[in-house]
Amino acid sequence: MFHVVLYQPEIPPNTGNIIRLCANAGAALHLIHPLGFAMDDRKLKRAGLDYHEWAKIMEHPDFKSFQSSISPHRLLAFSTRGTCRYDDFSFQPGDALLFGPETRGLPTELLAEVPEQQCLRIPMRPDNRSLNLSNAVAIVLYEAWRQTDFSGS
Repeated sequence: MFHVVLYQPEIPPNTGNIIRLCANAGAALHLIHPLGFAMDDRKLKRAGLDYHEWAKIMEHPDFKSFQSSISPHRLLAFSTRGTCRYDDFSFQPGDALLFGPETRGLPTELLAEVPEQQCLRIPMRPDNRSLNLSNAVAIVLYEAWRQTDFSGS
């Protein structure tokens, strides 16, 4: 199983889409506070449809709490500032896939805690800012799951 980690997500429909994605791919979803919405937000529920009951969702008050309670196999940070392409990386079950908030990405201080070879990026056209968060998570999670032969499907 993979861990999808959203650091301070801000937009409820993105998180709702990711809830649905995690339910379908068998990944655990970790939400690092503060969140930009309430967990009972109707936009969050609408985007996640009825998948909330099928998803394993955990909330953590801060990043350190996540690390101490989960102790992931490896922490992989996704950023436009990443040095390695996600498709050149060998994923393993138990990896934690860390994504930043929609408007600002992962903070530099947090990225500095991750080994450079574990700071990954999704290729984009030059001069573009970023992908939608739920799209980025889908790209990475399905590649990681593909590499493990869609175990559990």
